[in-house]
Amino acid sequence: MGESIAEGTVSKWLKQVGEAVERDEPILEISTDKVDAEIPSPSAGALVEVLVAEGETVEVGTIVAFIDPNGSSDDQAQAAVSEEPVPPGPSSPSAEESAETAPPPANAEVAEPSSGATSGAADTDDDPGCTTTTEERLRARSTPVVRRIAGEAGVEIAEVPGTGHGGRVTKQDILAYIEKTPAEPVADPVQPAPRPSTPTPSVPAPTPVPTPAARPAPSGDDLWDRFSTEVEHPVFPVRAEDTVEAMDKMRRLTAEHMILAKRVHAHVHSIVEIDFTSVDTVRRKMKEQWAKRGARVSYTAFVAWACSRILRDFPTVNGVISGNSVIHRGAVNLGMAVDLNPGLIVPVIHNADDLGLVGLAKKIVDLATRAKSRQLSPGEIQGATFTITNPGVLGTMVGMPVIPKGTSAILGTGAIEKRVVALTDPVTGGDSVAIRKRSYFSLGYDHRLVDGADSARFLSALKEVLEDFPQ
Repeated sequence: MGESIAEGTVSKWLKQVGEAVERDEPILEISTDKVDAEIPSPSAGALVEVLVAEGETVEVGTIVAFIDPNGSSDDQAQAAVSEEPVPPGPSSPSAEESAETAPPPANAEVAEPSSGATSGAADTDDDPGCTTTTEERLRARSTPVVRRIAGEAGVEIAEVPGTGHGGRVTKQDILAYIEKTPAEPVADPVQPAPRPSTPTPSVPAPTPVPTPAARPAPSGDDLWDRFSTEVEHPVFPVRAEDTVEAMDKMRRLTAEHMILAKRVHAHVHSIVEIDFTSVDTVRRKMKEQWAKRGARVSYTAFVAWACSRILRDFPTVNGVISGNSVIHRGAVNLGMAVDLNPGLIVPVIHNADDLGLVGLAKKIVDLATRAKSRQLSPGEIQGATFTITNPGVLGTMVGMPVIPKGTSAILGTGAIEKRVVALTDPVTGGDSVAIRKRSYFSLGYDHRLVDGADSARFLSALKEVLEDFPQ
């Protein structure tokens, strides 16, 4: 599902066990932290087993179903199911397992009809002399995250009731178990019981907000990893006149992404004012010709075209810090923020510098239209090297946007408005007052990689291209 997606939720099965499927026919719908998508079947045949139920979240690489390529009817499918194959664990295999039996990066596995699901990633670490049942082996399976949390909290995974497939213990299971299980008091016949550090309040406490599951304190080894990947929001009291509602998925993920981005990037912003007189002249001149080609070229398309032409001259603005290294991106991929009202998504125009002005304009309209109708594919929202967001379309004079993780800069475009400006006559050298369409642009950049001078040079180059747009 892409380099930046770690897990997904099976939102709906479009096919049921026993039904025939065709190759590339949608078989299930998944929901990730980026986009919702239909997953096509990798093979024709019959769906003989479903391992992940609707509503369950699993890691990328998890086998979610088995297809019998020789099955084409309900009878054949049911016969394959009756063999009772050993189902694979729904979690991603451990490092030791993956070295021998790494599953392909697909969401459905094609099973050989002779062996059913046993040819998948099931029980590769089983001891031939082991007498445990399949159910017990499945229940012992867990993700590295679950094992780490259990180890830090001193909890045996076998003691935790699992709600996953085959009793598998999920992250939610382990966190809920730790929160509900009180710490056992340590008996001390000599020392008296410690007194509470604070007195019990004599007034009723405010109505609490439902709190998230408690997390064990991070250790030194994984402190930075958890700091840069996990978010827990503070909880505040609810007053009598308040109402409380749970965040929907998009709002929750947006909140998490913004917090993580602010933690990782050293945010600095620079602002420049740009005159759109030249762009306005080109738009009026070419409007009819573009309309015949079915194109609507907005101001944003001009900005995207200009950025795509100069970004290769500024490798730090188009690059990213990774560990102690700097990645210089080999392509110019523009992320274009789209308002979903409510919510926000950033589809990506890959290799934007290979497209002309009209091509970029059509691509922007297409992505924005499909984003609002939830029809984007996972690949269309990944891989951005630079992002453009346009709060000015709603009247904002200038914004200070947050830099998306995995990039080093984001451009915020303000409202394009008529302003009174002082101009110098190019012939006489005299001063005059005129009305011009102008806008404030802000560049948010990661000061770990992009210096203030680099930001200034980038904005100057962008200003030059837009104010003297090529005819």
